[in-house]
Parts: sequence; C-alpha cells; structure tokens
Amino acid sequence: MKTIKRRHALVDPDDSDVDVHPLVSRLFANRGVQPRTEMDYSLASLIAPTQLKDIDRAAQRLVDAITKQQRVLVIGDYDTDGATATALAITALRAMGLQTVDYLVPNRFDFGYGLSKGIAEVALTVPFGEQPDLVITVDNGIASIDGVDLLNDHGIDVVVTDHHLPGEELPQAYAIVNPNQPGCEFASKSIAGVGVIFYLMMQLRSLLEREHWFAGQGLKPPRLADYLDLVALGTVTDMVPLDRNNRILVAQGIARIRRGNCRPGIAAIMSLCNRDLSKCRTGDFGFQIGPRLNAAGRLDDISNGIECLLTSDKDAAQNLAEQLDAINRQRKEIESSMQRQANEIVGSFSIDSAVNRRQGYCLFHPDWHQGVTGLVASRIKEQTHAPVIALAPAENGLLTGSARSVSGLHIRDLLAEIDREFPGLMDRFGGHAMAAGLTIQSSNLDRFDTAFVAASAKVLAELPADAQIESDGELQGDWYTKEVAEMVADAAPWGQRFPEPVFDDEFDVLDYRIVGEQHLKLTLSNGKLPAPVDAIKFRYLSYGDTAPRLQRIAAAFRIDVNTFRGVSNLQLLIEHMAPI
Repeated sequence: MKTIKRRHALVDPDDSDVDVHPLVSRLFANRGVQPRTEMDYSLASLIAPTQLKDIDRAAQRLVDAITKQQRVLVIGDYDTDGATATALAITALRAMGLQTVDYLVPNRFDFGYGLSKGIAEVALTVPFGEQPDLVITVDNGIASIDGVDLLNDHGIDVVVTDHHLPGEELPQAYAIVNPNQPGCEFASKSIAGVGVIFYLMMQLRSLLEREHWFAGQGLKPPRLADYLDLVALGTVTDMVPLDRNNRILVAQGIARIRRGNCRPGIAAIMSLCNRDLSKCRTGDFGFQIGPRLNAAGRLDDISNGIECLLTSDKDAAQNLAEQLDAINRQRKEIESSMQRQANEIVGSFSIDSAVNRRQGYCLFHPDWHQGVTGLVASRIKEQTHAPVIALAPAENGLLTGSARSVSGLHIRDLLAEIDREFPGLMDRFGGHAMAAGLTIQSSNLDRFDTAFVAASAKVLAELPADAQIESDGELQGDWYTKEVAEMVADAAPWGQRFPEPVFDDEFDVLDYRIVGEQHLKLTLSNGKLPAPVDAIKFRYLSYGDTAPRLQRIAAAFRIDVNTFRGVSNLQLLIEHMAPI
C-alpha cells in the first residue's frame, strides 16, 4: 500500500530577492538546498581533481605512455556508464597525441563483469597482436584482484579507474583512482565511472601542458568540456545520486547537447527517437538513449554502442543508431516475456502477499536471458516495494543475475553480509546501494534464496511498512501550465537523490480510457484548474484487466508537456492514484 508523504521545508527568506520562481525555491528547499548557490552550475564550482587519491600517479603514468608512444588498452564495461567512459578515454587520449590506443569490453556471457582473469588473458594479445604496455580500466577494476595480478606477471602496468565500492582487498595496480577507496578525500563519493575517467583526463592534460607537450608536438590541447555530453549521459543512466558535483557535470553536458555540441551518435539516437536536441533533458538519457546503448550490451556486444559514441561521421552514426534501435526492440520483446513469467512466479509464492512483500524476492526461470534480469528485477521491485534478485542460467551450472533494492536497504552491503555469514554461497558479487550483480552455483539456489529473504526481512523490519511517495505538495491553479512544466524541468538536472518534482492533489475524473492494453488515459478537473487537464498512468493494468470505475481520485503526479501532431499541451504523469 502506497502512501503520499509531503516534503516540508522552509524557504530561506534571504532568497526572496533572487530572481527565482517561488515554486522552484520550494522545490530546492524541499531537497535541502537553496537555489542561490545550488543553481550555479559553472565548471569553476567542480571539486578539484587533486582531491582524488592516486590521480597524480595515474596521470604521470599516462604522460609516460603518451610521450613514449606506448600501446594502451582501455578495458570497459558493458553498460552505458562503461560505454561512455570507454569512448571518453579513447577520444581524449587520441586527442592528446597517443597513437596506439584501443579498447576491450568483456562480453557478459563469456567473461562476466570487469577485468577478470579471463579477459586479462585476452588483453595480452588483443587488439595489437602483442601485449599492451599499459591497461586502463574504466567503470571497473576495483575488485579485479586476479586480472591485475596476471597482467602484472606479464610486466603490464594497470591503472584502475572505478567508482564501485571496494572489497576488503584491493588489486595491486600501478594506481587506483576511485573516490570510494580507503583514504580518498574526494567529496563526491557518488561520481559515476565516466566522471572518474573525465577527472583523470583533466589531470593528464594539466601535466602535459606543464611539460609543454602540446606545443612541442604542434597539437592543440583538447577542450575537455567538449566531452561533457558523454559524462552527462553516463552519469544519469548509471543512476548515481545527483549530488551538487554530479549536477554540475550533467547540467554542463546537457547545455552542450542543446547547443548541438555533442557526439554525432547522441544526436542520431535523439533524432531516431523524435526528440528535439535543443530540449534535451535527463529523461532523454534514461528513457531514450540509455536503453538503446544498454540493449547492445544486454543482448550481444556493447561495441556497437561504443562505436556509435566514438564516430565523428554522421552517416556512420545514423547507421549504428539504427542498429541499436533494432536491438532495443528485440530486448523489449524478451523483457515482456520474462516479465509475464516473473509475475507468475511472484503470484505463486503466497496468498499472504503483504508478508512476502516485506521479505524480498529471489526469482529464477530456466528460460531467462542474462542480459535482461536487471530490468525484470526493477519492474518487480516497483510492484512489490521489496528488494528483488532475478537470476538466469549461465554456463557450467552457474546462475547470474541482478539485484534491485528499495530505499533504506543497501543491497551491496546486504550481499556482503550474506557472504560473511555463508562463505562460498556466492561465487562473486558487487554493486551499489540500489543495484548489484551476482553469480551463484545453481545447486546453491535454494540456500541462497533462504539467506537472502531472511537477511532482507531483518533489515526491512526496521523500516516503515508502507511504501511512501514523497510529494512537493499541491500546485496553485495558475501553475497548471506547460510553461511552468518546462520551467520545472529545466530548473535542475533531476535524478537519483535529487528527485524530479512530484505533486499531489484530488481530482474529478471526467473521462478515462485504456491505451496500449496497460495504460490509462484520463481527463481530470478540480476547483482550482482553469480548464480540464490530460493525464496518463502508465502500466496501470495487467494484461487483460479492465479498468475499474473511477469518479474521483487522489493522485501523485509529475507535470510534463506532451506534443502530439505538432500541438503541445500540459499533461500529468501519474505516479500513484487511488479512488476516493
């Protein structure tokens, strides 16, 4: 059962002289900040790179690689954060004069995540035909003990750039740049993998300029701000908390995209989705670009996505974007089938669904696709308001899957606690507070299921029983306009831990109908509205259900602008609704 909880914060009276709409002031105050300082998205406000532990050592190793023209291999990850980080590293290093640099991203079905021992063996000869002199990891590496050891044994230096939480042991890398490693004083612990490599490239350029490298080679130093479209895309799609530093990175990247200063691949995907580049927002990353890039990594190989971000040729970018779109359509079909099966599994657990909802879900089906388990886990989490793990079969009797959590339960820490209590129950795991990945032996499934549900129940027992939707309160009647909706959308890069504004109110239902089998389209009114307003509730129904009779509802909603056949109007996107 969902309940609506209103945020309550006092707007600083000193902000009354700031040229900010009162609604925006309220929204920022509700998030614990004031617009006077928090709406300053200048690059000068970024945290200094020197706060990152080991960044000077890592940058100096790259200086040596560039000045000596060594072979450098970037090892990335198969999600959008990893793809953008890989593209940024390759593009920036080439712009700084490195002639022999390429990338390698493990196929998730053959090697799993990160710089494993298996992918390290591949790295010894790919793609140069001989071993690289230096390996750089992006968005991975902090847990790659065996992979780094193997490369060290062959005389290859490894620079790890990552943002994931470290384990008890760190790899013996030449340098580690990760704000979450012990002893690192970098204030933004939430920076994405693409943000970490961006910071390393900033420090590298600074060292090269100090040594007069660019002048000596007749090179123009690259403007690293031009790479912020990649940083913004990777940061938003990785769903890291948007603290102030991340909001600056995202805001700057979006501003460049809106001016048309972005990769041809990003522009091509936006065009394919009928999205206006000049009106790009964080939602376009999360719902349009990100899913198409991720689909390549989920079903096949993220290389198509990386090449789409790397190419400077518009025709090539268009062709690659169309390939990614086709893969994404295939992903949707697979996800739909898996989702139906997951719903059946959840429905079979117990009549007492409220109890099950408090305990968490560990789901497995022998026909599931490894690359889509994270999406299924997310959907079931949204339905049950409980932590969910979805597992699919892999090779050699293994199961691999994804975990998604709820507010108040740190899923990576929960898996670590299970690992301490039951050593060997999981082969490997890693992740964040809200998302994680893991691999287990199929023979351990029942034992793991029991351990996971028990551990989840222990944590969840201390949390409120009802799922809550936080609301920014009511809107004044004259704020129900598309102009206000656009103003709110542009007030900040909204995302994790800086959530997009949600409002709540009661409405009379003048009309409603089902669209697309699951979605409910409504026409609403109340005494404050100058005219009826359109609204939509996505995934309101299960397939085959009929809509209940609705006369009056209480709703939590976001305000948006819907454009249809060239005409734009305000539309409410309903997050939660209940008849009254």
